[in-house]
Amino acid sequence: MSYLLGIDIGTSGTKTVLFNTNGMTIASATKEYLLQQPHIGWAEQNPEDWWKAVCHTIQSVLTKSGISSKEIKGIGLSGQMHGLVLLDKNNRILRPSILWCDQRTDQECIEITQKVGQEKLLEITANPALTGFTASKIMWVKKNEPSIYEKIAHILLPKDYIRLMLTGNYATEVSDASGTQLLDVKKRNWSQEILGILEIDSQWLPKVYESQEISGTIIKQAAEDTGLLKGTPVVGGGGDQAAGAIGNGIVESGIVSSTIGTSGVVFAYTDEMIVDPKGRIHTFCHAIPNTWHVMGVTQGAGLSLKWFRDQFCSQEKEVAQLMDVDPYVLMTQQAEQALPGCQGLLYLPYLMGERTPHLDPYARGVFFGLSAKHTKREMIRSIMEGVTYSLQDCLNIIEELKIEVNKVRVSGGGAKSSLWRQIQSDVFQKEVVTINASEGPAFGAALLAGVGTGVYKSVKEGCQATIKEIQHQFPEKEKGNIYEHYYSIYRKLYQDLKETFSLL
Repeated sequence: MSYLLGIDIGTSGTKTVLFNTNGMTIASATKEYLLQQPHIGWAEQNPEDWWKAVCHTIQSVLTKSGISSKEIKGIGLSGQMHGLVLLDKNNRILRPSILWCDQRTDQECIEITQKVGQEKLLEITANPALTGFTASKIMWVKKNEPSIYEKIAHILLPKDYIRLMLTGNYATEVSDASGTQLLDVKKRNWSQEILGILEIDSQWLPKVYESQEISGTIIKQAAEDTGLLKGTPVVGGGGDQAAGAIGNGIVESGIVSSTIGTSGVVFAYTDEMIVDPKGRIHTFCHAIPNTWHVMGVTQGAGLSLKWFRDQFCSQEKEVAQLMDVDPYVLMTQQAEQALPGCQGLLYLPYLMGERTPHLDPYARGVFFGLSAKHTKREMIRSIMEGVTYSLQDCLNIIEELKIEVNKVRVSGGGAKSSLWRQIQSDVFQKEVVTINASEGPAFGAALLAGVGTGVYKSVKEGCQATIKEIQHQFPEKEKGNIYEHYYSIYRKLYQDLKETFSLL
């Protein structure tokens, strides 16, 4: 039998998964690394940590599975989007990568909008200038680190740095490149007009492929470092959200995905380029040729619960270690004891500013309505509910754009919690579904590798052959009414606090 390898270079760690061509997970390995925050609102990582994690997890997967690397038909890459990797002419890393959640570039976004024009930005890149995108990061380095800027020879995204290490090729693909603010999203290639206005050398940028196209093969050094077979094909892959959507089967109208990872994303397929004129949600190329997707993003989804776990749940972590369970299991058990709506305790998940729908890098996390009656259980549940309200903000805009939404497929770490799935169903008032494939972006990347190497004729065929719905949860009207009331207050809170956030 042939096998496919999916590699997902995430924010908290790299996950490598080996699948057979029926979509079954054969072996999986994860290696975590640090996120550095030199200042409030900044977020950086060392690309060398990603490469070490990739090597470690590939070796681990090959060892666990007992599969020969000769049996791996193809490799797909996925990863956190927007991150800026700068290399000199000798491929040396010039500075730590500035990540998707970094908020330092507010002024650069204003300058990009002034130089290019709001209408032209939406027309060409399909999105307003945002702090998370790559273009503003490049402009920040130009302004604040000119000695580094003058040494730039190559600009890559996180997964594409790993591609360079694996294949020796400078390459990207359309879904990830869409998030740089430098791609003509309709034409699916770099915009020479935007590059000219921003004075960014087009020679610095990699070649753009469709996500299922072969972008290179494993080189000798990478084979020695990882245990892979020299010459194994590596396809374009996808940004984590597009690849995760492929892994969720979001390849036709009517089905959207809600993913709670570090960030939270509501993602919808479209066979035409639909742009929100207010720029509240993103429009990017999908990982299927001649299709696009829209997605709303909340910055601090799973990040919020992880932050609370690390700061306030040391007892749960200790007990969980003794019980050999995930600390989130114990936290969820506590949250289940709290009433829907948490007796008036609301949480705004803006730990890293916010994208959809506010586009506000100054927004901050808030517990609102806290009283002496509230306990840790209400605080944990209010985080789950607050993140879901933020996802509801995204879903509202998608439906406002007349995009069909019949059911929601949930994924990411948050989908492991039956409680969090039910909260989503009750808030959205939609059927919520889980599928047999739980490896998200890594699985989607592997499916793309299967298409590129001829295992499947198309992405849709690959999804149909491997993905099945397994759990269905339906909305409860009574709880929906409770959440509708608190959601209206949640929406008002941002408007009430907007000016105060900026004062901070």
